[in-house]
Amino acid sequence: MNMQKIFNKTIKLFWIFIIGSVIGYIVEMLVAFVQEGHFVSRQGLLYGPFVQVYGIGMIIYYIIVPKISGGNLKIFAYSALIGGTVEYICSLVQEKCFGTISWDYSNLWFNIMGRTSLLHCIYWGIAGVIFIKLIYPQIEKIDVLIEKNKFRMATYFIAIFMVYNITISCLAAQRQNERFKNIKADSSLDIYLDKNYPDNVMSKVYSNRIIKSKN
Repeated sequence: MNMQKIFNKTIKLFWIFIIGSVIGYIVEMLVAFVQEGHFVSRQGLLYGPFVQVYGIGMIIYYIIVPKISGGNLKIFAYSALIGGTVEYICSLVQEKCFGTISWDYSNLWFNIMGRTSLLHCIYWGIAGVIFIKLIYPQIEKIDVLIEKNKFRMATYFIAIFMVYNITISCLAAQRQNERFKNIKADSSLDIYLDKNYPDNVMSKVYSNRIIKSKN
């Protein structure tokens, strides 16, 4: 694979991540509406309608699911395994790196440390079938768009924004965890984060995020 093909593939994976993250935000909004009777923002980053675990999941779906042969049942089974694994790993990484959790399925039967459950694996399995039937054919159209200069320029601008968005979201979450542990600001960056992303702002953006114990 030459460099141009690698570059084009990277752009495509980036857009798959964006599409998946936006779809995830819509799904989480609808779930929140059903559960609570009103819309609640459940974004995964400080800025924009993104839930990155869905974006990561869609990338993995794109890489693996189209290679699965054997019909919808096999696609469902593999997708359930893939989705549950991604969900578990993302929950584990979030807790270990930032001391927070965004979902806890401990009250459900057949859950794994509250990070995923049989029910949610079933959801992921259904999502895999929907992905291969409806979403995958549309994603393949990105190949045509990549060759257009305007699309590439839009990609560059959005990529820069997402790098900043992900970076500042991680830094703000890490600093919030430090505040929870009563660690004082010891740098200009810490002071900036305390001023612009205090606990009340973080709680408003991440309404369903729970800070774990100080231990």
